Amino acid sequence: MKAKRHAKILEIIRKYEIETQEELCAKLNEEGYPATQATVSRDIREMKLTKISTHHGRQKYTSLTEKQGDMGDKYIRIFKDGFVSMDMAQNILVIKTVSGMAMALAAALDALDFHEIVGSIAGDDTIMCAVRTTQDTENLMKRLRRMMNDL
Repeated sequence: MKAKRHAKILEIIRKYEIETQEELCAKLNEEGYPATQATVSRDIREMKLTKISTHHGRQKYTSLTEKQGDMGDKYIRIFKDGFVSMDMAQNILVIKTVSGMAMALAAALDALDFHEIVGSIAGDDTIMCAVRTTQDTENLMKRLRRMMNDL
């Protein structure tokens, strides 16, 4: 049942601009997939869904794990659109984002697969990345700056 629900979630977020877990839960229930907000929250985490900004200034869920041609530029744009600043504390890279965008940027960082990043944690507007070494943190910051300037 979970696999079918996940497939239905992907279908729903492609078809509609779903902004909240509650909206997604309601659509699933309408489509005959009984789900609670807690179930939807777990599904979003498991499926690595994230929110991106729409042209209307709102946000919607999307899947960053789908392979649709060359996604690198898309991940970079997501990162660039939500990025505010970054700083380091030895081997921890702290990235400040636009409010509500930290999860999307963290998912984009994961998808870009920087070997220096061991793992990351995202809140509402802050990402903390555990980086292998202090030198790797400095190098990663340079790479991220270049990446954003090249797009």
